[in-house]
Amino acid sequence: MALTALVALLIDAAIGWPDRIYARIGHPVTWLGRLIAALDRRWNRGESRVWRGALASMLVILAALLPALILQRVLGPVAAGLLAWPLVAARSLHDHLRAVQVPLAAGDLAGARAATAMIVGRDVRQADSPALSRAAIESLAENASDGVIAPLFWAAIFGLPGIAAYKAINTLDSMIGHRSPRYQDFGRFAARLDDAANWIPARLTALLFAAAARSRQAWRIAVRDAGGHRSPNAGWPEAAMAGALGVRLSGPRVYQGRLSAEPWLNGDAPDPDAASIAGALRLYRRAVAVFAGLLLVLTLL
Repeated sequence: MALTALVALLIDAAIGWPDRIYARIGHPVTWLGRLIAALDRRWNRGESRVWRGALASMLVILAALLPALILQRVLGPVAAGLLAWPLVAARSLHDHLRAVQVPLAAGDLAGARAATAMIVGRDVRQADSPALSRAAIESLAENASDGVIAPLFWAAIFGLPGIAAYKAINTLDSMIGHRSPRYQDFGRFAARLDDAANWIPARLTALLFAAAARSRQAWRIAVRDAGGHRSPNAGWPEAAMAGALGVRLSGPRVYQGRLSAEPWLNGDAPDPDAASIAGALRLYRRAVAVFAGLLLVLTLL
């Protein structure tokens, strides 16, 4: 199973998901997204929305899991890794952060705001350099967990079915797991399932950041501050990243025109800047390399 995860990571790190492939066939996450959207339109109405949402979530997970189970029975771990490749987002995450860091370092706030708006849900139209840097680094830390380490973790344990089921859960959460009037009930099961699926990977990602930075402080900040985050999981990699870089993250931000008074992570530290994003990317690359090394050891064992 570890070999399946390692193959998927190496292919993704080398070439990502090329635009020409996306233009021709799309992406497995977009396929799942269409199914989720169809079930949302049909079932997110009337009474018993909690149960309807739970049933919709299970159908989506089964739609991803059953083909993966069949394919794993007939394929070797290398071929399974080839199929798991599009479910890892290591390279695209790096590219999206570079798209913020480069214009920000050049003083192009408009370009940095446009690139940041592509990866975060908060309003960054008036954001200054520190706010853009915080948003970008937080996105990197959180997505390193649920876009890279978590899918590889479940692939290393259960192979292709593990990563397929995880991506279905994570896509469900991103589409219907919101605390909004429409999804408060319908998406409740998906949100709780995503919290459970990311519990170990989030803490593992924090450990990887601390190990890659060779920083005990990073782990101490994670243990101290993660519990104050609105998410039961995202605070761990974000706080560890803040401690490793020696900057503060999170804090107040604007969502849909309203101020959200989020607590600071490593609040006594200074604000990050474009150079901090570059440092975060270096730390991210080292952390992923450490995890790749662990997968290699498990494969050899």
